[in-house]
Amino acid sequence: MKTNIDQINRREFLKTTLTATAACGLFGSGRMLGAETGTFLPVRQITSGPQFHWFGYYDKLQFSPDNRFVLTNRVSFEHRSPTADDVIEVGMIDLHEKDKWIPLGRSKAWCWQQGCMLQWIPGTKSKVIWNDREKDCFVSHILDVKTGDKRTLPTPIYALSPNGKEAVSCDFARVADCRPGYGYAGIRDRFFDDMAPAGSGVTHVNLETGAEKLIVTHKQLATTGKVFENHPDSKHHAYHLLCSPDGKRFILFHRWTQPKGGHFTRLITAAMDGRDLRIVIPNGYASHFIWRDATHILSQGKGWLGTEGWGDFLFEDKDSGIVDEIGKGVLDSGGHLSYLRNNEWLLNDTYPKGPQRLQTPHLYHIPTNRRIDLGKFPLPREYAGEWRVDTHPRLSRDERWVCIDSPHTGQGRQLHLMDISGIV
Repeated sequence: MKTNIDQINRREFLKTTLTATAACGLFGSGRMLGAETGTFLPVRQITSGPQFHWFGYYDKLQFSPDNRFVLTNRVSFEHRSPTADDVIEVGMIDLHEKDKWIPLGRSKAWCWQQGCMLQWIPGTKSKVIWNDREKDCFVSHILDVKTGDKRTLPTPIYALSPNGKEAVSCDFARVADCRPGYGYAGIRDRFFDDMAPAGSGVTHVNLETGAEKLIVTHKQLATTGKVFENHPDSKHHAYHLLCSPDGKRFILFHRWTQPKGGHFTRLITAAMDGRDLRIVIPNGYASHFIWRDATHILSQGKGWLGTEGWGDFLFEDKDSGIVDEIGKGVLDSGGHLSYLRNNEWLLNDTYPKGPQRLQTPHLYHIPTNRRIDLGKFPLPREYAGEWRVDTHPRLSRDERWVCIDSPHTGQGRQLHLMDISGIV
């Protein structure tokens, strides 16, 4: 029996969630969208113009360990691709001091979808990291926001291990060539004419020493397992990296382009030293994913368990490790996924839908197959392609707050906060 939000008592649901939200005392000046957009929770805008603010991807630590500070990027323009000369500011918002902006630094290595990989370093109380470009090299900065101590690593990072001591990274210049909107401007791919170079790929980064080591090459990916539709001019690249909760393995997307446009994507995992490659999704149809635990991955895919369209599928961390479909027909099959509450709930969103191009962050309760929409945020049509604004919902450390990027208030892309404690 279906038990989604349309079948529970809307009045009681709103009464419970709004009472719980008001009790926190932090939404007194929050802004409520009109009924036509269907927003169910008060929305607190924590950044404002004239500058534009956003964080980017959903799988990074945006909130400080005490949930007081929220990291954000800041820029003075929108609606075009970044150039090598475009500089953004990185900073944090103090939720306890009237959402005050605190500058932390700058970056010349960034993109609209993922920013500059700004994030808190796991296991530390006050250290953040972000990518930058110095002369002809991509680098990363580690800053202690309390002491001001800063050091620079001679390599960029992508995903951090939970131990806070190591990371995995990719060739951002090649990603910029193969997947515009996710790499960085300013440095040309040194293997531009090589379809599957042995000299680039995924690297391991020691955050304590700055040492970098190539651990999975593009050539290795292009020759491992069955790579169908691999044409002479198919360019191979690796990106979308994410370390497992126990820090022993990481996910990568192996993506290769097609002569008439488009691409295929395999989801592959490897040990942190690059060994023991496992082709978890081999059929070329893999999209947003998240680790459920150290041995299972939830990923959007296509063509599994007799289905034709896209869905959210649970995989074991092994070759073709399909287990089950999650939330069929209820959980959106195109959003950005995060687990919370001991893997009992999922946080997700949607791409723009309908004439108003509404984006819908939502919660999904796995045991009861129940979806709860948190709001419907209109995305103006000028936000499209590379510079679109996905809401990319992100959780606070205590799983009380959801932070999204959205331009729905007419001030360009800004950060907005919702309290979900009354729901979960």
